Amino acid sequence: MGDRFRLPPLPAFQAYTEVEQLILERVRRWFYEAPFFVALREGRLTPAELRHFTAQYGHYSRHFPRVLGAAVAAMAPDDAYWVPIADNLWDEAGRGQPEHAHSRLYARFMHSVDPALSLDREPMGPAVEKAITTFLAFFRRATTLEAMAAVGLGSELFAGQVMGWIEAGLRHPAYQPVDRPLDLTFWHVHVVRDEPRHYHLCRTVLIRHTAPEELRIMARAGLSIAASEARMYQEIYQESQASA
Repeated sequence: MGDRFRLPPLPAFQAYTEVEQLILERVRRWFYEAPFFVALREGRLTPAELRHFTAQYGHYSRHFPRVLGAAVAAMAPDDAYWVPIADNLWDEAGRGQPEHAHSRLYARFMHSVDPALSLDREPMGPAVEKAITTFLAFFRRATTLEAMAAVGLGSELFAGQVMGWIEAGLRHPAYQPVDRPLDLTFWHVHVVRDEPRHYHLCRTVLIRHTAPEELRIMARAGLSIAASEARMYQEIYQESQASA
């Protein structure tokens, strides 16, 4: 487990696109080739495993605004840095439209998996708790550049792709209730609307940093957060199997 998510040696970067390419290659290994993502895409999650994932991701999503707030707190008071993160937070709130708030969209998905499922009754498991704690601890000690790279390269660069993989997996016939399809709006809006804009806003700031050492700093921050998120998914899957 530890070896799977170990950060790779960092090359001598010459361009920002090289950092993006390295992280996307690691995302392929850490996410799409991991047992959870393979089982999801192949329709092999049991109802109990799907329910556990749904509840635990719900806790992760519920706490994600805290992570974004911590990123803002780590940054210098420069509009160029904190505004892209604030825009992300505004999406979490539905951009002023309560029915579009991510918490409400996720509740619709969760209840389509199991109408009796409630985050208030389902305790947060150790995988999500560890991930959130890790993210908050990272931002407490992060520099402005590290914080922006952690959000941009460590999440938004590939978030739409990962959520698209999950959405496609959840469309497998094995997961569809007999009387209705799963409500996948939460996943779909991230893929087609939110995540591309989030990364574009972060990237416009990150590409200004072109020095080799800055590129290494950004790569290290992005890889660290990406590895923690990938580990969270895998450990959620292990929790669901252990409790079966």
